[in-house]
Amino acid sequence: MNPTANHRLLVVDDEPDLRTLYELTLVREGYDVDCAGTVEEAWAALQAQRFAVVITDMRLPDGTGLDLLRRMDEHGRREKGIVITAYGSAENAVEALKAGAYDYLTKPVDLRQFRSVVATALGRAPAPVGEPPGPTPRERDAAPDARGAHARPAPFEASPAAAAALRRLVGDSSAMRQVRSLVERVARGMAPVLVHGESGTGKELVARAIHEVSPRAGQHFIAVNCGAIPEALLEAEFFGYRKGAFTGANEDRQGFFQAAHGGTLFLDEIGEMPLSMQSKLLRVIQERAVRPVGSTAELPVNVRIVSATHKDLAAEVAAGRFRQDLFYRLNVIQIPVPPLRERLQDLGAICQAVIERIAGDAGVTPVPELTAGAMALLQRYAFPGNVRELENLLHRALALSGGARIEREDLALPDELLHDAEPEPAPASTPAPPLSAAMAPGQPPLPSDLAAHLDQVEREILERALERHRYNRTAAGASLGLSLRQMRYRMARLGIGGSETAAERGDGF
Repeated sequence: MNPTANHRLLVVDDEPDLRTLYELTLVREGYDVDCAGTVEEAWAALQAQRFAVVITDMRLPDGTGLDLLRRMDEHGRREKGIVITAYGSAENAVEALKAGAYDYLTKPVDLRQFRSVVATALGRAPAPVGEPPGPTPRERDAAPDARGAHARPAPFEASPAAAAALRRLVGDSSAMRQVRSLVERVARGMAPVLVHGESGTGKELVARAIHEVSPRAGQHFIAVNCGAIPEALLEAEFFGYRKGAFTGANEDRQGFFQAAHGGTLFLDEIGEMPLSMQSKLLRVIQERAVRPVGSTAELPVNVRIVSATHKDLAAEVAAGRFRQDLFYRLNVIQIPVPPLRERLQDLGAICQAVIERIAGDAGVTPVPELTAGAMALLQRYAFPGNVRELENLLHRALALSGGARIEREDLALPDELLHDAEPEPAPASTPAPPLSAAMAPGQPPLPSDLAAHLDQVEREILERALERHRYNRTAAGASLGLSLRQMRYRMARLGIGGSETAAERGDGF
């Protein structure tokens, strides 16, 4: 065994030429390498030796690389697996990631990408885009550190920041325990993650936790709201551009992928991305390279993709609004985030954490407390805006209370969104009314067509917002928390017309 090598790797491939190519590439990087040609040979090598990474071809004479990964998992092996699949085989790549592979490569294998994926699996940050790679493990080992010993990269361990990231996912309900468990399990790999949940549930908090628990925590976390970028600017924003590529491009500029190189790219509201951009995103994910606008050369990027949406992407695929192949690429692992109304047992802990943060930011001491009456009122609230709405309510209540206690009057919750109110006891002599008449005085009758009723309510809200903002759809949508694209979609669905302001027409909408 080479005394200067950091890691021992196992390469599994039945083609001698490819096996030799991979072995030479890794040996030049300073690794110790063993080779095998079949699943059984690889398993025998694993029985005799511990490895840091196992790199296996998908198709082998006596099985598949997935068979080897599953056997490793069944026996509690801790080696990270990298699977090499046939070019363009999205199904195999997704299957490999679901089977527990750390990452995958497609044939013909790009050796620069090969080295980068292995380095990332071993916890070594890749060189920034456009810069030469750093020293090999052998070269780093040969360089003495300040104490005169040979420097060796420490194995990845959960940091205090990682523990803090998990603590920010507040709650002890079974749903939140499952979320934290999934975050810890998926953080160590490269498999794309899709975080699904209603608006305001904390999807970005989950994405940040995945990044901060992962070995990429020291690199950049880049969050992008896909619904907030004008369609004409999407390609330049995501992939960057070269000086002179278009009017106003006075200098080279990195895109989101280059900025996230070595770290995590969070694609929020991925369901809002137009189809034309979806195909470009799919190519980048497959090729692991971006071509800036105005450039003829591609730049390799090493990025972990985490996406989030409140939409049912499977339904969007069925409706032709989202590419099926991109959906399969992004939805390798799904983490559902429950709405607040389904985990009200966490409400007390969430309120305490939010109030402490708000009071700390405002310099308020001592930290105000929610009274029992205020908490009881919150327990009856529907929270259509989830945790984000709760934060806004507590912000306002803290400002209105002006003391050490937050009373129920400080919350100012709308009565129509409260439930489980105590009913007035009926006189003993009064017979119970029939079910169709069992309503409190003054309550409107239940709608016979709920969908049509909700459409009418939404139409009235949109029309009021448009009138208030002089039919400027951008401003009206922003006042309701909607992007222009979302506003236009809802107006078209509900048949709402309106005059555009001159300023809005000038924006090209």
